[in-house]
Parts: sequence; structure tokens; C-alpha cells
Amino acid sequence: MSAPASAPPRRIPKVPFWAQIVAGLVLGVILGWITRSYDVQWLYTTLDQVGHIFVQLLKLAVAPLVFFAILVSITNLRKVNNAARLATRTLLWFMITSLIAVVIGLVLGLLTNPGAGTGLTPKDGKKPESAGSWLDFLTGIIPTDVITPFTELNVLQIVFMAAVAGIAALKLGEKAQPILTLAESVLELLQKALWWVIRLAPVGTVGLIGYAIAEYGWHLIGKYATFTADVYIGCALVVFGVYPLLLATVAKVNPLHFFKGAWPAIQLAFVSRSSVGTMPVTVKVTERLGVPKEYTSFAVPFGATTKMDGCAAIYPALAAIFIAQIFGVELGVKEYLLIALVSVIGSAATAGLTGATVMLTLTLSTLGLPLEGVGLLMAIDPVLDMMRTATNVAGQALVPVVVAAREKILDLDMYHSASASPIDDVEPREKTPAPAAA
Repeated sequence: MSAPASAPPRRIPKVPFWAQIVAGLVLGVILGWITRSYDVQWLYTTLDQVGHIFVQLLKLAVAPLVFFAILVSITNLRKVNNAARLATRTLLWFMITSLIAVVIGLVLGLLTNPGAGTGLTPKDGKKPESAGSWLDFLTGIIPTDVITPFTELNVLQIVFMAAVAGIAALKLGEKAQPILTLAESVLELLQKALWWVIRLAPVGTVGLIGYAIAEYGWHLIGKYATFTADVYIGCALVVFGVYPLLLATVAKVNPLHFFKGAWPAIQLAFVSRSSVGTMPVTVKVTERLGVPKEYTSFAVPFGATTKMDGCAAIYPALAAIFIAQIFGVELGVKEYLLIALVSVIGSAATAGLTGATVMLTLTLSTLGLPLEGVGLLMAIDPVLDMMRTATNVAGQALVPVVVAAREKILDLDMYHSASASPIDDVEPREKTPAPAAA
């Protein structure tokens, strides 16, 4: 008798990426609590360094990634029918959703009075080292040279240079093809390198969350309880209220499929606090939702630098009301309209980077509110920024889906089959060659 076939060895089940992130969050909370409760200095330093290194690795790719992503995305529009119409519709929906988000922020702020009863005073504020203004915003778009924007990570100037280069390449036609081929190769290289960083997100989560708790503790959140709740509730209303409503009524698709497909990007945004750092994932999940690749490669990079419903709409609206109440400044209808205008038009000032200080200072300076109010919110900013960035990225994936559905170019079969698969399944894989015939 032949020996029975041996059973195949059991494989260790692969842990989904979302579970790795949750584990990182839990471990970070525990280590942060231990650090603060028992004053473990070496653990405090370790958590700080781990989180700092993860953010630095993300930022390392930001400048070249933004430049080549915008350059390639603009040139890819030539492959799409009605490119100008798509670009216009995309920008229009960016503005519409931003306006809705800022209105939600204003309503929440007026209903809850987040600055009342906090115990904070104007003396607790601190003027930021740099502030945004409309003049700086407008004059700062054009760089003085081609090197400084990359060394100083001025994303707005990088976007400007990439847009100019992309338009010029379109005008040159075939003569620019060698440059475009090189740009596409460099972009793929950068995205591959960034994938390696993204895989470190669970470890980075431990450092970022652990350090935040060790540094600030839970007592700090008590002073900002209403404001923090407002930001999270406002973002949740946009992501889980406004966005599904737009999908159901405007795009006429099932919102559940959107969240299934977009979830890897939303969860990574929550941890990394960087729209640009999340951009490769956002591109892939948007394609997975059935949006044509040529349009996605334009809309998502464009959105990653300008589409900020969390950082540039909900947050500055609530923050302006919060700061005005602390400093005893009355806001009227004119000021609320200004907040809406700044949020819709000035959102590019946030530029997809961690934090929304530039946008906040731009809003405060427009309203004539004291910039020292920024210092009141800096301590709590990391806690707020996670939800803000998740909202940003959800919107960056939503608008291409809505526009594609309206323009009848959305692949409904792909959209309906979208699933919340692990992030590894989102990464492009090499095609397996067909087996040779026997």
C-alpha cells in the first residue's frame, strides 16, 4: 500500500491591515498610559522617535510624489474624453462638498459653544511662528527658484510647477513623450517605496498614539471636550451622512460599496494624518471602485492637495468660533460668510500635509481674530488631525466616484464588487504568466 499523503502544513493566518492598525492603537494607548503614569523616560523617548521616524518617512516622498503625480495626472487627461469637462466638474464638486462641510461646522459651533466653560483664557494662547495670509497665499504660489519648494516642502509651489510642466507637455505633444515616460517610471518607483513605508503604519501608530497620550494625558482632553467632540461629530456627519446621501441621490449607487472599497485609504489616513502620504492607497481604492484609471490619476492627486473637508472646512469653522469665544469677540453673519468663503477657496493652503495650522491662521487673519488663538489648539491638534485627515481622504475618493457616475464612465460591476480587503490586495501586483500548455 502506498503511504498516505501527508497533510499540508498549516499556514499562519494573515492578519488584516485594519486589525494591525487597531492593535497598534491599543498598544499605543497602553504604552502611553504606562509612560505617563510611571514616568518611564526611555519609553517616552522611544515612542517619540518611532512616531517621528514614521512621519518623516512619509514626508520624505511628499515633494517628488506630488510633483510627478500632478504632472502625470494632467498629461493623462489627454486620454480621457471631455477632459476639460471632467476637470471642471471635479473642481465644482470639491467646492460643493467643502461648502456643505463648513456649514455643518458652523452649525455645530453655534449650537454647542465649544469655547464656553473651558477655563482657558487669552493668556493660554501663543502666537504661531508663521501665519498664513491671502497675500502670502497668492504671492507664495509662484516660487523664486525650482529648488527651494522641494527643500522647504512648499507643496503649493510644487503643485504650481507640476501644473505648468504638465500643461507644457500637453502642448508639446509627441516631443514631450520621453519626459512623460520618465515621469511615469519615477512615479511608480516613488509609489513602490512609499508602499514599504505604509506597511510600517501599525508600528508608526504605536509611536504616534503612545507619544500623544504620554505627552498630553487624558486631562487635557477635558478642557477641549466639547471642541473635540464637535470636530469628530462634524467629520462623522460629513463622512457617514453627507457622503452617503450624495452617493445615493447624485451618483445613484449604494453607499455601502463605497465604504467597503475606500476603507483601506480612510484607515491609513486616520493613522498617518497625511493626505499626500495616503495618496497611493487612495488612487488604488478609487480605481477599485470602478473609476477609470486615467481620470483617477488626475482627480486623486489634485484632491490630495486641495480637497480638505476636515482640515479646511469643518475644523477652521469650529476653531474660529472656539477662539472668538475665548477672546470675547462677537462673530456676525458677515464673519460666518467669510469663514465659508475662506474654506471653499483657500483649502489649497493646507496642501495635504499633517496639520491644518496654515489654514487656521489664514481664517483667523481674514476674520481679524487674534493669531494667539492658534496656540490654544496646538496641544490637542494630533488628536483632532486623525479624524480630519480621514475625512479629507474619504472626500478625495468620493468626488471621483460621483463625477464618474454622473458622466456615465463609472464601472458599476467593479463598484458593486468592491470589498474591504486588506491593504496588500490594493497594491498593484505583477501579472502571473499563463501556464504553458501540457
